[in-house]
Amino acid sequence: MQVPLYRFLMYCNQTELEKQVLDCGAGGKQPPLSLFYENGYQTRGIELNIDQLSKALLYAENKGQTLNIEQGDMRQLNIGDKSFNFVYSYNSIFHMKKAEVRKSVAELKRVLKPGGLLFVNFLTVNDQRCGLGKQIGNNEYEQMDDNLPVIHSYFKEDEADCLFNDMFLLYKENRTLERIFEGKKLRQGLVDYIIQKTQ
Repeated sequence: MQVPLYRFLMYCNQTELEKQVLDCGAGGKQPPLSLFYENGYQTRGIELNIDQLSKALLYAENKGQTLNIEQGDMRQLNIGDKSFNFVYSYNSIFHMKKAEVRKSVAELKRVLKPGGLLFVNFLTVNDQRCGLGKQIGNNEYEQMDDNLPVIHSYFKEDEADCLFNDMFLLYKENRTLERIFEGKKLRQGLVDYIIQKTQ
């Protein structure tokens, strides 16, 4: 599990709000919701991709955890207004065009309770893959992941700030990571936000 999620968990733990969290983009072979479950949170997750959903459900079953992950679309959440104290989308929301990102952020904010915390991260133009693949918009590309076409949207450092003008910014970090993976040097660009809903 990566540092940004532990940081968000720390911020959540510092509040006196009831421990209930929603993960939008909750699939994968090691679902992040497991971290929150282990820390006493009531968890719920939505995942669009049925294959990623199956992997998360298998992980939860093997761990004996009830993560409550179901198929769903963060662009149109089937969840009532002001339902969760904590909401996040980790390494997920940038897998769509920017118009859809804006729609998704509006949905994440809608289901967040006043005083609640939101974590979202975005790919940045510092990422080495920015500019590769079929261009479908402004720093938006269709690129191949595991031999499948996947949309990646890349943001300038302050480009996403306007999505949170109606909230209180608690933490922002623009990160450029360089690592060696399978003998190749990789550069990832990411910007993380932790914000609080004020009303």
